[in-house]
Amino acid sequence: MSWIRNEPLRRVMLWQLLATGLMAIACGWFVGMHGAISALLGGLVSVVASLVYSLLIDRHKGYTAGEVVKTALKAEAIKILVMIILLFGVFLLYKEVVPIVFIGVFIVAAIIFSMALFVTTAKK
Repeated sequence: MSWIRNEPLRRVMLWQLLATGLMAIACGWFVGMHGAISALLGGLVSVVASLVYSLLIDRHKGYTAGEVVKTALKAEAIKILVMIILLFGVFLLYKEVVPIVFIGVFIVAAIIFSMALFVTTAKK
């Protein structure tokens, strides 16, 4: 993910992937294969939406406060739309989904993305 220039976004996306993998392993252990797949899909929904958001933010070229807010709102709206489409897509296409695992891991991964506000970058 080195092509995402924003260090805090890149770091929390890595955290999302790590948390998704760990939760998929745990859910696979406790719930079985469909639990692991559901956990993986739940986390990936959030990761893909976060990736879309990050790419839109990275392409931002404006320098006024209004342009920054406009870009952030547009990126957030598109991120939410991507999340909705992917959530419905998983429920429609994967009949063996374990809903509590799928939604639970999705929520955890989405909350992790909000931690980008707290990530500090060290100056080199």
